[in-house]
Amino acid sequence: MDLSKTTVWDMADHINNKEEVIAYLEAALEENDTKLLLSIISDIARSEGMSKIARELGVSREGLYRSLAPSGNPSFDTVFKLLDLLGLRVRLEKKSA
Repeated sequence: MDLSKTTVWDMADHINNKEEVIAYLEAALEENDTKLLLSIISDIARSEGMSKIARELGVSREGLYRSLAPSGNPSFDTVFKLLDLLGLRVRLEKKSA
């Protein structure tokens, strides 16, 4: 096996439509894992173009990467604005027993 021809697989390169974005986010929310959720939001933002998203949010590209990193701690305001830019909104439903 020639490892010199391997490439890094990046989820952001494989997100093709809003239905996939929603399914990806819903799976993350079911895990109840903040770091996973931030990682997935980062993947989605990168699939749309991180520089464009950062510019529209009024933050630096680097700042957006930092806030969506596993060690990041973005404000609700940032997350909601980002989701809005991606054409998404948050809905709640009653947890089943």
